[in-house]
Amino acid sequence: MFIQPWDAGLDEAEWQTWIAEGHDFGLLSVNGLPGQAPVAVPTHFTTEPGNLLVHLARPNPVWKAIEQDPNILFTVFGDYAFVPGPWRAKPGTAPTDGVPTSYYTAVQFTCRAHIVDDPEAKAELLRRQLAHFQPAGDHACVAVGQPPYGRMLPGIRGLRLEVTDVRAKFKYDDHKSVEHRTAVADHLTERGQGLDLPAARQQRRRLDRIGPWKP
Repeated sequence: MFIQPWDAGLDEAEWQTWIAEGHDFGLLSVNGLPGQAPVAVPTHFTTEPGNLLVHLARPNPVWKAIEQDPNILFTVFGDYAFVPGPWRAKPGTAPTDGVPTSYYTAVQFTCRAHIVDDPEAKAELLRRQLAHFQPAGDHACVAVGQPPYGRMLPGIRGLRLEVTDVRAKFKYDDHKSVEHRTAVADHLTERGQGLDLPAARQQRRRLDRIGPWKP
């Protein structure tokens, strides 16, 4: 992932907060077997200190690729919007001369994958995930040998993704003037389609922290 200086995360807390705000679905990418394309799997995940936690169906073809090479990339992205050219035209130029772009946040985790096959370890992984996704506890107990989850455990494998590096990108035109960024955030709010409002919030948040861009 290419990151311009003005698109870089300002500190670790920035991307950590963004993930914690509910961005818990990403793309697991693994080097393919010799002569084959890489394998990519969209999936929910949860976190624990230093690790991402995932479970997938046992028939998933990703397992052979992971066993061949456990070095994986996990990408989470969101708060994206298409910004049309007229919104980015330079002052004094024709609106049609503006060049469009995409706004988005992306966090990429470089990880080493550890496969979890022990039944109790898989059950604990599921308990951690349910605690995140169903914190009200409105689910049956996850226990080996007990329904409904006990009979399903053999059909899945767990993944503990040991995070070795994190790269974060917040692409919201932070190198442009304060006036420009404010105007685009207003345009996004007015249009209000898709993820326009979250993108506008990210742009305003970064604007408040950075102000005028200084190399």
